[in-house]
Amino acid sequence: MRNVAVFGATGSIGGSTLDVIARHPQRFRASVLAAHRASEALAALCERFVPDLAIIADPALEADLRARLTRAGLATRVASGPEALAEAAASSLCDTVVAAIVGAAGLESTLAAARAGKRLLLANKEAIVMAGPLLLAALREGGGELLPVDSEHNALFQALPPAAATRREALAASGVRKLILTASGGPFRGRTRAELAGITPEQAVAHPNWRMGRKISVDSATLMNKGLEVIEAHFLFDAAPDAIDVVVHPQSIVHSLVEYADGSVLAQLGNPDMRTALAYGLAWPERVDAGVPPLDLVALARLDFQPPDLDTFRCLALAYAALRRGGTAPAVLNAANEVAVAAFLDGQLPFLAIAEIIEACLDKIPAEPVTDLAQLIQTDLTARAAAQRMMRRLHC
Repeated sequence: MRNVAVFGATGSIGGSTLDVIARHPQRFRASVLAAHRASEALAALCERFVPDLAIIADPALEADLRARLTRAGLATRVASGPEALAEAAASSLCDTVVAAIVGAAGLESTLAAARAGKRLLLANKEAIVMAGPLLLAALREGGGELLPVDSEHNALFQALPPAAATRREALAASGVRKLILTASGGPFRGRTRAELAGITPEQAVAHPNWRMGRKISVDSATLMNKGLEVIEAHFLFDAAPDAIDVVVHPQSIVHSLVEYADGSVLAQLGNPDMRTALAYGLAWPERVDAGVPPLDLVALARLDFQPPDLDTFRCLALAYAALRRGGTAPAVLNAANEVAVAAFLDGQLPFLAIAEIIEACLDKIPAEPVTDLAQLIQTDLTARAAAQRMMRRLHC
């Protein structure tokens, strides 16, 4: 029986995780559930799964959550704030942590789980983008397992040799030539820059294949999501930037590919459903039913691939630039993107200006070698402040 902490329980990844857990009550138990501000939804999940601990990230909502659980007659303990998340991640309440908190807010609890030697199912790509060297050091210190559950990185994990996937050894020693991430292209694939000028938030969050949160959906629309995944692949698998490619694959059936020195290319295919990757991470090295329908290749009939348009979707090129710059540059990229996307979703920034803000921040803030978490937090704050100033200057 694995005791699982689900951080981001009320989001799309959390919901998929809990669906898999519910299918296998003899194998998995949701022992800790955490959400940002959705106290009503979190209370409903607690009634269903009866965890030992429920955490609401916003301390102002702790009393509301406690009252809801009391009325439901639950003995589930309640806590709040980022410190509670980190403490729970490192506690004996769980042996597995699903890190699905969106953005930089999930960094501290992810590092805590790694240092505590937990099985870490990483769905929060921002944590490794911001703090890749620190996360890998924490994993070495704790001796735990890192299993990526982004569909693309989980696909790479499945297609790589076990040594390269689990120990992050040099890929060349395993005969790996290239990692190839697939991108759906988002809702605006094939459009020109001129056609993207008037894009609204409602259009940007309407992903054609995946059901995701609003921020991640916008990242997919700008291809920043794929840029963050390139940086994530670099840290997860010790791959050089030039050894990571992106191809646009509209059907979202081939989730990633690994090219080998002998000319072989291994791909992981499946219907676009996050439960496949989550079930693989929860049960690894075994496989269990995820509730995902089998892939019907005859009905699918075709698989298409094309290069990404880096001139129109500049965020992907900016992510490669930040990775090559190294150090704190990915943290600057991530922070500026979070600020710009939030402003776009609030109707305060045009869609195409997201990339402008990110590029301006990367140009203004010099990259430094990563030393510790305090430095990264300061870098994050500096980049956010710079992005706010640039938005006022460029789009007041």
